[in-house]
Amino acid sequence: MASPADISTGLRARRASAAARHPHPSPAPSSGRKVIEFRGVSKLYAGDVGLDHVTFSIERGEFVFLVGATGSGKSTVMRLLIKELEPTSGTIRVAGRDLADIGRRRVPYFRRNIGVVFQDFKLLPNRTVYDNVAYALQVTGGTRKEIRAKVPDILRLTGLSTKLHNYPHQLSGGEQQRVSVARAFVNHPPLLLADEPTGNLDPETSIDIMRLLYRINRTGTTVLVATHDQAMVDKMRRRVLELADGRLVRDEAAGLYTSDETTRDLARRLRAPAGRPPGLE
Repeated sequence: MASPADISTGLRARRASAAARHPHPSPAPSSGRKVIEFRGVSKLYAGDVGLDHVTFSIERGEFVFLVGATGSGKSTVMRLLIKELEPTSGTIRVAGRDLADIGRRRVPYFRRNIGVVFQDFKLLPNRTVYDNVAYALQVTGGTRKEIRAKVPDILRLTGLSTKLHNYPHQLSGGEQQRVSVARAFVNHPPLLLADEPTGNLDPETSIDIMRLLYRINRTGTTVLVATHDQAMVDKMRRRVLELADGRLVRDEAAGLYTSDETTRDLARRLRAPAGRPPGLE
């Protein structure tokens, strides 16, 4: 196992090498209340660097893509945000709260305000669609009345109202991911994190999932999507944060949407022929 000194030396070497390959990114314009703040965040694993002095912020209501090659640090960012990991150095704030101030016993309460969508769905196989979504409310203390009111609404929003009695094995991959999104959003959290939500899906189904996340974003929820889907990022034209070797190498405010764009307009543009995404060679 590498010593702390070896890791520190490796961190400096990686930083110098990456700096030579990538100029420091110009941060996107900032004008509103910050939901996520990373300030000089590094995460060291045994003999490796997960993040290297990463600084960025995301404002309320933004839709942001986090891109980069495998091992670039995307999953580390996501795991830090839900306090599954602790940073080696630096400061992370969510909705103005320093995550270092949240003790282990308070972590479940903190996570109630964050919806998380995973690549592998993480559904309960022995529960129906309705019960999988209801479970998210049950564990946060939701009453039966709240569950009866909220679950049908979210199933309609996600296009699952005809599948509420089905079990996960009876659903397609896209339908299972919709259940995962419904479960993540049923509490209407102010922040939704999606870690490779289209990684196991075909292109057409991926479009539908992105439309759904966009629809959720338009309700006011801040959405951060970690993805390898370069064509989707290019089509969506939202803000892009790019990681390489644990460093933030690009922060591009590419949000060219008009404020009154509908989900139908988005669907039409998503289905247009894909070009190669700029800046992701």
